[in-house]
Amino acid sequence: MTAALLLAAMGGLMAVGVPVAFALGGLGLAMLLAAGLSPLMVPQGLYSLTDSFVLLAVPLFLLMSNVLLKGGAGRSLFAAVQSWVGHWPGGLGIATVLSCAVFAAISGSSVACAATIGTVAIKEMTERGYARPFVYGLVAAGGTLGILIPPSIPMIVYCVLTDDSIADMFLAGVGPGVLLCGMFIAFSFLYGKFGKGCRRAPKADWAERRAATLEALPVIAIAVLVIGSIYLGVCTPTESAGLGFVAALITVVVKRSLTWQGLREAAMESMRTTVTIFLIMAGATVFGKAITLYQIPQEVAQAVSDNLTTVGPFVFAVCAVLLVMGFFLESMSMLMIMMPVLHPALLDMGIDTIWFGVIFMLMIECALITPPVGLNLYVIQAVAKTPIEPVIKGVWPFIAMMFATVLAVYFFPAVALGIPFGFH
Repeated sequence: MTAALLLAAMGGLMAVGVPVAFALGGLGLAMLLAAGLSPLMVPQGLYSLTDSFVLLAVPLFLLMSNVLLKGGAGRSLFAAVQSWVGHWPGGLGIATVLSCAVFAAISGSSVACAATIGTVAIKEMTERGYARPFVYGLVAAGGTLGILIPPSIPMIVYCVLTDDSIADMFLAGVGPGVLLCGMFIAFSFLYGKFGKGCRRAPKADWAERRAATLEALPVIAIAVLVIGSIYLGVCTPTESAGLGFVAALITVVVKRSLTWQGLREAAMESMRTTVTIFLIMAGATVFGKAITLYQIPQEVAQAVSDNLTTVGPFVFAVCAVLLVMGFFLESMSMLMIMMPVLHPALLDMGIDTIWFGVIFMLMIECALITPPVGLNLYVIQAVAKTPIEPVIKGVWPFIAMMFATVLAVYFFPAVALGIPFGFH
């Protein structure tokens, strides 16, 4: 009953327009006061949240991606990939997916990925006759790879909440990320082969390919540096993020592709996003303390154990809830609301939290492109200066592919766990 009332109160606050961070924090504080507990628990909890070396990776990854974004890295990356595959059927679509995958391996941010690649790919593809809904849907969905392909900011936050290894979580995202990229590429190829109106780009000669690849090589090198330093054990994720930011800054300075104004804008944008994420986490920390003291996670875990005795129905129920929540909440809010409640149930049922985390990431990927509040939908709308309707129309095939990847991870856990276990 307490959990039901809590959900109703949360829904009511959000329905009247209270931001998620303040809805979580306010409700948690009210619960603490109602139980006669000291409100000093709130600042203590907030201090413990901000005093986290691991979470320093979030602003550093955001700084790195925004510096590269303002420095034109998306344009050089897309041009390099296009020079190799642009003449294939659906080649520009394939170039878009591959560019999103590489940029996802640098930024860890879906929004930055969609904005960076979208500024270049949308114009190129529409000029070559690709239908606008397909273009918008592809770029919006390609941007979500920033959640799944490491390094991923939501994965970092998930591991902070579940006390899992960030490196293992990153490794677990590689297999599903490659699978999803493969689906997007296959769909782009078939669309280019059998779709009407889209024209192939002219085949680049070797000189053009060499020049474009050399131009994009620093961006690719940064991706290798960031991921490689983590997996080889040279750097922690936070240190790797700092290393990547320094490398990105050196790259744009040497290439003289970033002005002081651009650097200031990159820093301000990173600050705004960081503050948003940390406010949600702060509210969720207060909320988490309150529901733990009220023993709500334990009640939920017991209810799950009593009614959902096997893993399949439990995972299906969670996916259904996340799908509905995705219509109204963005990915970080879903993560911060659900995981404090779900984590005890996962431990009680003996579910591998890394494996479950990959499924969770795939579902919040869907939240980024499901209407009415899918964040990437509005990013693409702003980049393309288009009404929202064609963007929404274009994302449905990609949502279906994400669901197919969820099923693949569920029925074949090695898709996610094969690389982490093999690595160890």
